[in-house]
Amino acid sequence: MPNRLAHETSPYLLQHADNPVDWWPWSGEAFEEARRTGRPVLLSVGYSSCHWCHVMAHESFEDQATADYLNEHFVSVKVDREERPDVDAVYMEAVQAATGQGGWPMTVFLTPDAEPFYFGTYFPPAPRHGMPSFRQVLEGVQQAWTTRHDEVAEVAGKIVRDLAQREIVRHAAEAPGEAELAQALLGLTREYDPQRGGFGGAPKFPPSMVLEFLLRHHARTGAEGALQMAQDTCERMARGGIYDQLGGGFARYSVDRDWIVPHFEKMLYDNALLCRVYAHLWRATGSDLARRVALETADFLVRELRTEEGGFASALDADSDDGSGRHVEGAYYVWTPAQLREVLGDDAELAAQYFGVTEEGTFEHGQSVLQLPQTEGVFDAEKVASVRRRLLDARTRRSAPGRDDKVVAAWNGLAVAALAETGAYFDRPDLTEAALGAADLLVRVHLDEHARLARTSKDGRVGPNAGVLEDYADVAEGFLALASVTGEGVWLDFAGLLLDQVLARFTDPATGALFDTASDAEPLIRRPQDPTDNAVPSGWTAAAGALLGYAAHTGSEAHRTAAERALGVVKTLGPRVPRFIGWGLAVAEALFDGPREVAVVGPALTDERTAALHRTALLGTAPGAVVACGPPDSDEFPLLADRTLIDGAPAAYVCRGFVCDLPTTDPAALKARLARS
Repeated sequence: MPNRLAHETSPYLLQHADNPVDWWPWSGEAFEEARRTGRPVLLSVGYSSCHWCHVMAHESFEDQATADYLNEHFVSVKVDREERPDVDAVYMEAVQAATGQGGWPMTVFLTPDAEPFYFGTYFPPAPRHGMPSFRQVLEGVQQAWTTRHDEVAEVAGKIVRDLAQREIVRHAAEAPGEAELAQALLGLTREYDPQRGGFGGAPKFPPSMVLEFLLRHHARTGAEGALQMAQDTCERMARGGIYDQLGGGFARYSVDRDWIVPHFEKMLYDNALLCRVYAHLWRATGSDLARRVALETADFLVRELRTEEGGFASALDADSDDGSGRHVEGAYYVWTPAQLREVLGDDAELAAQYFGVTEEGTFEHGQSVLQLPQTEGVFDAEKVASVRRRLLDARTRRSAPGRDDKVVAAWNGLAVAALAETGAYFDRPDLTEAALGAADLLVRVHLDEHARLARTSKDGRVGPNAGVLEDYADVAEGFLALASVTGEGVWLDFAGLLLDQVLARFTDPATGALFDTASDAEPLIRRPQDPTDNAVPSGWTAAAGALLGYAAHTGSEAHRTAAERALGVVKTLGPRVPRFIGWGLAVAEALFDGPREVAVVGPALTDERTAALHRTALLGTAPGAVVACGPPDSDEFPLLADRTLIDGAPAAYVCRGFVCDLPTTDPAALKARLARS
């Protein structure tokens, strides 16, 4: 019989709706039940494409004996971290403070007042590798709760007090300058892996936000080292197994330092961010590889993640049926030489050499993850294209990984920005149309009449959870990109509505610091506030970037001041931990450069001369430059006010820091003005 999760919209919660565990969603009613019965709360946090979440569910939450024990002694609460990043952040901070590490599934035991007192992540069904079994943990917690209740309550109270006293960051009074940006670059250089690209060791994550900083820093300063790190990292990732060599798109991370074996789940946010990075790398260098990867990743997003309503689904699972009824990680993506021969016949040997498929395998059980290990030698391009087509066709007959169909506002904002720009750069109007479709869904379904965003929707039905800072920031960023690409000022207006909410409900008026949740959000044991990037840009610095872009478009002093104050955290953290505040550093580059304001005045974009200037403006590499395009009498964009044609011809105006260049009708002259520092 389904439990309470059967009525939820989250695919992750619905995965647990048939568990024998009497799950509750996160709610006041769950904690009231804990108070009424005098039982502690088991909080289990995960997400739908999390491999070890599935493992623990199968081992423990689908086990009747374990469920019976939980139902007798605990109130069990299941949370989708992607729906409730605020709940996840607060308790993950506690887990990391207590154990020195974190991850998912996250397992936390709480008092009925939601105060944590015992922590963990995955627990096995039997003792293993020095880890207690989940049943042992449950019995130990239950015994402590019943025999040492006062001690447990004291521990929980101390944890909450310690969390409240933790100072997340000392917020500087001003934005970073040249010195801090140079120190950040030096710090990244020290942590860079020159043999393999990327930063640090295994597991290795795509450093999307840091790559944006490196590209912007090179554009502003000409620093070749910054560009080299970005180029080499992008090439190593694109040639590795972390990139899907058949279908495009990136996996979440590589388990090794060489980008060979991925953790196979594919996330919307990674692919949106990396699509934009590779498009920007092509813009800076003209790299054929960057162009191919940007377009293949964009096509993957549209082909495999777009929902019927026009939004983008959150993720594809790592696991799928391997043909024997077992769900196995990576089964959809890996190949053996025998499988190549079965599909390709005489071309199998070429495919094995080209994609690095060996008898020993690069993954498990003699299977290989496809990569492009060959840097030398000549391959017949038509033959390789034929091999790729046939392998992809054969793969479509395998059991596909499951898809998490919920639409997350923030991640869709990132996808809107990536697809809008990629469509414009490569003359792919279908990609820009896909961006418009997602933006339209965000406005129709996620945005209410008070300009408040809902975090999620599914099947066109809005979810119950309020948007957090990253939702407002990333959706505004997507709308600003869409405004620049399409010349439709309504997207600038929508961005302004969202950013006014950021100023009113997420900003500390005394310091300019930003909170992850709104001032009127559900109170938790701590109001989350994290300026560092994780898998996505931090809401704090993403908001700073959107505020800065909106101010450049409109001249709003309030929004620019808010952006500058928010960037004080980058002055503090940039030189110390540059890998973890990459988006803040990228925004700081835009602030340091101006950012440039480009107004293209001319007839509709169907006019070749207008289109040439508009395209040149979009392809300019000046960090954070904003572009407005429209006829001289347009009121769509403030930047177009009082701009006129030049001798009847379309013209471009470039301004920076209250100073404007003379207008030009020449795309080459415009390109030069957007390239120089």
